[in-house]
Order: sequence, then C-alpha cells, then structure tokens
Amino acid sequence: MVDVSVVMPCLDEEKTVGICVEKTLKVFKENNIDGEVIVADNGSTDKSAEVAKNAGANVVLEKRKGYGSAYLKGLSEAKGKYIIVADSDNTYDLLEIPKFLSPLMNDNYEFVIGTRLKGKILPDAMPWLHKYIGNPVLTKIFRIVFSANITDMYCGMRGFTKEAMEKMDLRCVGMEFAPEMIIKALKNNLKMGEVPITLHPSIGREPKIHSFRDGWRALRLIFLFAPNWLFLIPGVIFLAIGLFLIFAILNGPLVIGSMQFDIHPMIFGAFLSILGLQIIIFGLQSKIYSRSAGLGNESKTLKFIDKYFTLEKGTLIGFAIFFIGFAILIYIFNTWLGVGFVQQIKLMLAGMTLTVLGIQIIFSSWFLSMIGIEKR
Repeated sequence: MVDVSVVMPCLDEEKTVGICVEKTLKVFKENNIDGEVIVADNGSTDKSAEVAKNAGANVVLEKRKGYGSAYLKGLSEAKGKYIIVADSDNTYDLLEIPKFLSPLMNDNYEFVIGTRLKGKILPDAMPWLHKYIGNPVLTKIFRIVFSANITDMYCGMRGFTKEAMEKMDLRCVGMEFAPEMIIKALKNNLKMGEVPITLHPSIGREPKIHSFRDGWRALRLIFLFAPNWLFLIPGVIFLAIGLFLIFAILNGPLVIGSMQFDIHPMIFGAFLSILGLQIIIFGLQSKIYSRSAGLGNESKTLKFIDKYFTLEKGTLIGFAIFFIGFAILIYIFNTWLGVGFVQQIKLMLAGMTLTVLGIQIIFSSWFLSMIGIEKR
C-alpha cells in the first residue's frame, strides 16, 4: 500500500521535471515514506517524459490537451492514501511536501492548499498583474461568494486524502480545474487548511497561464458554481422592486418626500418584474443542470424544489397569475366596448405584466420538470 502519491502535470518541462522528481524522492527517503511520483505528460514535444522516467517517476500519457486533463489522468493512477499535486516547472519547491503531509497525517485535515501570498514570492516569480491584481481580486471574490477562508485560490501546490479526491469528483479539463478543486472541497465540507510556501521563478520557458483568458474562465466557473449570486439574488431583487413599483403606483402617484413617481416608473417596474422572474428561472435551471452534470451538490434551494415543487403545482400557479392578468385585460376591453376608449394605461400595465409572468411560470415549470426528470 502506497502512503503518498505526488502527481505532476507536464508539458515540455525537460529542464525542470527531473529536478522535481528528484526532490520528491529525496523527501520520501528522508522521511521514510512509501511513496510514488506520477508525471502526467500532456503531449510534450521534448524529452520531458524520458527525463521524468529516468529520474524515477511513473510516466503516464494523456493525449487530451488541458491542464485539468493531465491532472485527471495522473490522479486516476494514484494509489496513495495521501496525494500531493504540484506543477513540474520547479516553481513550487517539492522539498516543502512535509508541510502538506503534516496536517493531513497528524491533524485529520482532508484538504491542504499552499499560499504564496502569506509565504514568499521570489523576484520575477510572479508577474505584478497576477500578484497585485488578478490573484488577490479573484481570491477576494471567491471568499465572498463561498464564505471561504482561502488567501491564494490559484496556488497549484495542494494536498488531500484519497477519500477527499473521490468526494470532489473533479471533472474540468482546462485551467478551471484549479478553482473547481477548491469549490468542491468547500461544497463537500472537507476539513481544510493553508500552509505558506515559497514561489520560485520558472526556468527557461514562458508561463503557460494567459492572464485575461484564464482569469475570466476562473471567474466564470466561480459564478457557475454559485447561481444564487449570479441569478437568484439579482432576480429576486429585480422582481420585488418591479412589483412594488407596479402596485404602489396603480391607484395613484407614489410620493416619496418631494419626489413623485407615476407612469414612467411603473413601466420600468413592469420591465424589472419580467426580467427578474426570467433571471430567477435561469438560476433554477442552472442549479438543476449543474447537479445533473456533476458540477454541483445538493443545495437548500434544490432540496426545497424536490420536496415541494411539481410540474402540476408550477403550472397551476402560472395559470392563476395568468388568469388574473388576463381578467384585468378583459375588463379593460369590455369597458372600451361599453363606453368607448378610456385611457387605462396603469391598469393595462398591471394586467399585461401579470399575464406575461404567468406564461413564464407555466413554461418554465415544464422545462424545469424536463431537466430534473433524471433526479425524479
């Protein structure tokens, strides 16, 4: 039984991968660890695979391109109870592996991530854009969205147990793999910790990270895993403000201090109501899809939907709102037939808005039922 597996992705790292493997084996020897080194080669065109093998690593090949693809291949081969991951460019010092193993082995931590921002970043090891803007900003957003106590979300040196890896069910094949791992560790309530480490400058190659593209992909993934922030919270705010404006102005102008609000804010309220409900529907759809695709775990919202929501209930609620709105429009039409055209813009706005909201709820109920049918 292997105690520790160290997994490293590799793409054209012949100058450094051997150094990383040798450092890892040195740690194993000095700490009497039964360990293995797995290098997942992602289609190197140089001698990386040969260098890694000669240094003592088990080299596995992954033809699918992508940072995450290489990691997924390497992790699938890992046999250790504890797993350490790090890049093979020697920017992370593999001699620091014991820092990660100690909390995993002695303090029952399930996931440990390095932090360069609380450790040391040597000169020229990280571009200023990443050091002072990209990484801190993304990490701050991540901390707010997930209430996470993480200071360096993009640090690539991490440690976790084999059981934790299985719980995380990692799937992303690109650079999103790094934030996906932390998000799923949080969602699975793994016991997490941080250790300060040193970042060294890369040797003899250009960085593989594309600042804006990879930063955007990380931000996109954060919000895909947090539909409450992206959809539900803004949608509820828009819907509430919209309905308030409609019904507060329906019977006369809304007066707040010296300001008077009338038909134009009411039109804006109708727009906000329809937009807000549509955003909420998108949020519910994203939650159900994320669960079925294995990208998200159960949430309180999904549990509530599974317990109380049915196609029939949603359709009934939608038809009820639709008929209220449609009844208002019929009333206006009958008034026109009886006494001629009477300007009833406010009442018509309310009726049209309720009619549209009802139709949205009816059709979204059917769609949510379709994409959630596997769970049922």
